[in-house]
Amino acid sequence: MPDWNSKGHDMDISAQMLIFATVVERGSISAAARSMGQTPSAVSKQIGLLEDQVHYRLLNRTRTGVSPTQEGQEFYEKCKAMAEKFKEAEAMIQNLDGVPRGELRIASTVAFGKSQLIPVLPEFMEENPEVQVSLDLTDREIDLPAEGFDAAICFAEQRKHPDMVVRRIMQSRRVLCASRTYLERFGVPTNFAELADHNCLRVAGKSQRNAWNSIVPMTVDRFEATGNFEGNSTDVVFRAALAGIGIARLPCYMANRKFETGELVHVMPEYAPPSTDIVVVFADRRNLAPKTRAFVDYLVRRFNNSDAYRMTG
Repeated sequence: MPDWNSKGHDMDISAQMLIFATVVERGSISAAARSMGQTPSAVSKQIGLLEDQVHYRLLNRTRTGVSPTQEGQEFYEKCKAMAEKFKEAEAMIQNLDGVPRGELRIASTVAFGKSQLIPVLPEFMEENPEVQVSLDLTDREIDLPAEGFDAAICFAEQRKHPDMVVRRIMQSRRVLCASRTYLERFGVPTNFAELADHNCLRVAGKSQRNAWNSIVPMTVDRFEATGNFEGNSTDVVFRAALAGIGIARLPCYMANRKFETGELVHVMPEYAPPSTDIVVVFADRRNLAPKTRAFVDYLVRRFNNSDAYRMTG
């Protein structure tokens, strides 16, 4: 009996089965040979080897062509199913032509996603019309491999998986701000000591985000934000500041436009907090899907080094 577990034999028998299916469908060895770009003698030889392997005559040969024997007809049904699977696989591979396509699953921090990512998605989707975007806005820690995301946008310090690839989107600077209504009622603080007399808006459960540090030459000031309001994301804190509830520490990319419209006032402009990077995290770049590569490249091109996201004066 043949060694069906031999890798080389498996490859030979598979090719012979595909040839056999083509011969039956074409009704002659010569027609099958032409469709496959082979000689009739080469195809006939492969059919003979296949019959030797299965120990049955598979074809009735006549002057006008060939037809399957009873055993050959049953065997053909199996070969036909395999040939159809092969064609499906071949079509799939041919479609992998480097064009971004398919569902792109993205996770992003809430504030960045709402204020920055969603407004630019129409441009990305117009550039990549065969990509379908699925966006999850969350401030929780994301496990890309376990949760099936193609990419995640987060702060650099949120990166937990060292085997993931990280690309910087932009530097995020933070500022203190409040609405004019709040400042008219409670006054404008001029230093960290005076902040203690104000309602400072907190991010729930994020102790490191509520430590407002200021780094200036030869000095490090630290203030723990305290007040009667906290929100579960920076976006919630941002809207609370707009509503006049208190003083918030917000990224420039959220606050700068509100400074321009007068909806927020820059408090303590000399405040110089440590900056952080907003990054996009994804899997090994060597086998990166075109849709993910296009998205990552777009983010870097769209946001990196943009003056719109720098600290105001």
